[in-house]
Amino acid sequence: MSYFIFKNNCDNLEGTLYKIAENQNDLNNLNIILSDYKIIEDSQSNFDAVKLCNQSIIKYNNNIITYLDNIVIFDNSEILKQYINNFDIILKKFLNNNPNHPQFNKWNNYSNQLSSLNLGLINYPLNKSLEQYFEEQGQPSLNPLQLP
Repeated sequence: MSYFIFKNNCDNLEGTLYKIAENQNDLNNLNIILSDYKIIEDSQSNFDAVKLCNQSIIKYNNNIITYLDNIVIFDNSEILKQYINNFDIILKKFLNNNPNHPQFNKWNNYSNQLSSLNLGLINYPLNKSLEQYFEEQGQPSLNPLQLP
């Protein structure tokens, strides 16, 4: 099962998604106190849709999550570069502060993958998320919401 982690006691409030975890191991390795959050189990297909930015989560009510389909377009390499740079800032902060984290290597490898991406080889507009692009290229694909 996959997990969606929300701010606690925020039923029917929009924008309360905090993290996502693909499995129990990822959930256990988040740098949070789990009891402080509302954790909802959901299907792998819903997790993949959020992870790949094909869907967004609007809110939850009890254990029911409301999803919205996304349309992602990167018009040019500068916009994609900005997305990567913003992701890399939070990624580097995690790596610098957590050198002994069990998932350090996974995220360090992803940081290297992001920095080595040749934006000039991508056809624009890119009508999909970076995460979907990586998935289709057979490369690891991680979402900022998965970062511990």
